[in-house]
Amino acid sequence: MKRTMWSKRQFLLGAAAGLAAPAIARAEPMRLRLGHGLPTTHPVHPSLELFADSIREKSGGAIEITIFPDGQIGQEVDLIAQGQAGKLDFLKVSASVLEKTASAFRIFSLPFMFRDRAHWASVTRNGVGEAILAAVQPFGLRGLTYYDAGSRSFYARTPIEHPDALRGMKIRIQASPTMTEMMRLFGAEGVVMPWEQVYPALKNRFVDGAENSVVALIVGRHGEVVTHYAFDEHTMVPDVLLVSLARWQSFTPTQQNVVREAAQASYQRMNELWGAFETQCRSQSEAMGVTFTYPDKRPFVEKAAPLVRAFADDPILLQLKQRIEQS
Repeated sequence: MKRTMWSKRQFLLGAAAGLAAPAIARAEPMRLRLGHGLPTTHPVHPSLELFADSIREKSGGAIEITIFPDGQIGQEVDLIAQGQAGKLDFLKVSASVLEKTASAFRIFSLPFMFRDRAHWASVTRNGVGEAILAAVQPFGLRGLTYYDAGSRSFYARTPIEHPDALRGMKIRIQASPTMTEMMRLFGAEGVVMPWEQVYPALKNRFVDGAENSVVALIVGRHGEVVTHYAFDEHTMVPDVLLVSLARWQSFTPTQQNVVREAAQASYQRMNELWGAFETQCRSQSEAMGVTFTYPDKRPFVEKAAPLVRAFADDPILLQLKQRIEQS
């Protein structure tokens, strides 16, 4: 009888262990982080949310991505460093800020490189765009896709109808050697500063103006302190979604395909949102008293010509320039 009772106990314990085993063996999801410097009101944020949601869904919950917007875990230069070190999994930064990491991204800061927005969209989808994305791989990152950030133009408290109007002005720019040189050619001083510092710098007249897309007037509240926006459209600098190379290499081939597909879906979402957002921001800015003008671009192109010619000294950039012109 004793032996029979012991066998039943063993059976019950074994059954209990069997029921518990799936819970114990269930793998925890891979918890990853994505950082960017823009507020949640910017259309890039819902595009990144789609990216994260798509990866979670298509990976069956195996990959969970938490998004840190608004510079919560660092501004763009910091995000790049974190991604290179493998401390951050995904990051969204401006192509201008990537110049110091991979010189191929200088092509986007080259003034008047693109004929129009359709030309820009074509290049970012073709082999030229893919080659530029691949340029960061030797530096510990992998480019996934581009996001439309509009054309960049000058805005200030005074009209800018000719490049000579910029002479002697302090203009906020991103951390881009190409932009620094362009401002010198225009007779202005390019002042590099993080995004979150631009509004107080404009308000307190530490800088006279800035250059960005029209959405900066609303997203950054710049329309509260400037009165003139001139559509010279000197550059069309995209945002770029990247993944740490170390993280990318840790994915299985199936997971890599999931990430690629999610990046493409987020690219499409951004395209859907951006045009309407630009129109909305312009309308709101006009209601705030900002005047929009369309200056003759030819004097701006002529002033920037030495910078364009300087690209001939770099065979890689020259080849990219020629391929873009032929696209």
